[in-house]
Amino acid sequence: MAHVSESKKACAVNPLKMSQPLGASFAFMGLASCMPVMHGSQGCTSFGLVLLVRHFKEAIPLQTTAMNEATTIMGGYDNLEKALLNIRSRTRPALIAICSTGLTETKGDDVLGYIALARKKHPELADTEIVYVSTPDYSGAFQDGWAKAVTALVQQVPQEEAAPRDPQRINVLPGCHLTPGDIDELRELIEAFGLQPVFVPDLSGSLDGHIPEDWLGTTLGGTPLPALRTLGTAAHTLAIGEQMRPAAEALQARCGVPFTLFERLTGLTATDALVQQLARLSGQPVPERIRRQRSQLVDAMLDGHFHFGNVKVALGAEPDLLFAAGSMLAEMGAELAVCVTTTASPLLARMPSAEVVIGDLEDFEQAAQAAGCDLLMTHSHGRQAAERLAKPLFRLGLPIFDRIGNAHRCYVGYRGTRQFVYEVGNLLMEQIPHHGPADWPLPAAALAAAQGQPQPMPVFSTLPDPAVQHLSTEIPRISHPPRGSSVAEASV
Repeated sequence: MAHVSESKKACAVNPLKMSQPLGASFAFMGLASCMPVMHGSQGCTSFGLVLLVRHFKEAIPLQTTAMNEATTIMGGYDNLEKALLNIRSRTRPALIAICSTGLTETKGDDVLGYIALARKKHPELADTEIVYVSTPDYSGAFQDGWAKAVTALVQQVPQEEAAPRDPQRINVLPGCHLTPGDIDELRELIEAFGLQPVFVPDLSGSLDGHIPEDWLGTTLGGTPLPALRTLGTAAHTLAIGEQMRPAAEALQARCGVPFTLFERLTGLTATDALVQQLARLSGQPVPERIRRQRSQLVDAMLDGHFHFGNVKVALGAEPDLLFAAGSMLAEMGAELAVCVTTTASPLLARMPSAEVVIGDLEDFEQAAQAAGCDLLMTHSHGRQAAERLAKPLFRLGLPIFDRIGNAHRCYVGYRGTRQFVYEVGNLLMEQIPHHGPADWPLPAAALAAAQGQPQPMPVFSTLPDPAVQHLSTEIPRISHPPRGSSVAEASV
């Protein structure tokens, strides 16, 4: 059991966490034909837009109600009304998703009332689904915003009434720590059992780095609105990460769909649990290629454990990602000397470490230095700490803006866990000191000769050195008897 504490500094230095509105907006980007909107100032939206663009290297659809001093004091209805009408007329989205910010939450805007009034005044909005989630950025973190957004989708999007259950259909609620590559891997794994997964949200369809045939002002793919309206027809729901528990419980309460929560899917035993559940739900045996992938992971863990053993790791990430990566590192034999996260979670007390700190990257750096950590693991904002401490940095989480291909990182399932072992193991192998020319220094005379410098002729003494014994070059021979004589005659 880990001791969970919270940093009590007056301010954050090099923050680790990101805000709730950004997490909620990110979740809404996994919906098809959607336009996320931050109800707040332009600066709030601009920051999130730049951060996601740098991470994915893609165009990010994100709008704002552009609140200023006057509209903040008087109320934001006019700005929200104009935003809804402009977005509908220009981009024609199927769904407009609104996230509050600290500015409008502090003012106390009744956004649900604003939406109802706008729908009453403008009947043309009837063909557009509108979802609202309260996400003040002065509390919680990125993971909390994502969780609230998915819960709002489950609670607010109308469901088809009296629709029959489909025994082959499975709802999947992925947490924000899963990448588009992770979702692709899970989809392939679930479909291998003959099941039909519906991911809510589905970033693999919108932020997987593809180029569309036509320009769209909204998201480029993801979970379509009709699929959201039929979540209640699924036979089961798989929730990935503790953050997805509220959404799974809300769907069960509303539609009666049972769920299974997986705290992590990185690791051998964690993936085994998922595969066993898929086999039970489908009634089919585990495919041979899945069994082979498991065998490959076991071999990779065997190959890599030599390099993980007794390595001190400093890990900084959102709670669900912290638990997934930290548990896998501990299973490989590494020591979690430092664990820093962003927000509270029931998983923190179960981390395989002595302490978990809810803090920032300054806490992360200072603790890593004090513990003498061998490896740092966090997002790209930890690169300065790695440089100052002269330690390797394994980039994990979001944002990662100094590497490309972030959408296709995959660390879940048998293949994803195998890749995680390889990447971390190879980074640790690079830190092993290797012998070079400097390990066997040459004498000064040899270095001068190698550089082409003239050498003085050696001076030999003509006097013998009594300390040196000289051997004769003559080799004594053993006398042999003449041919034809016997040995006895020779001895006489």
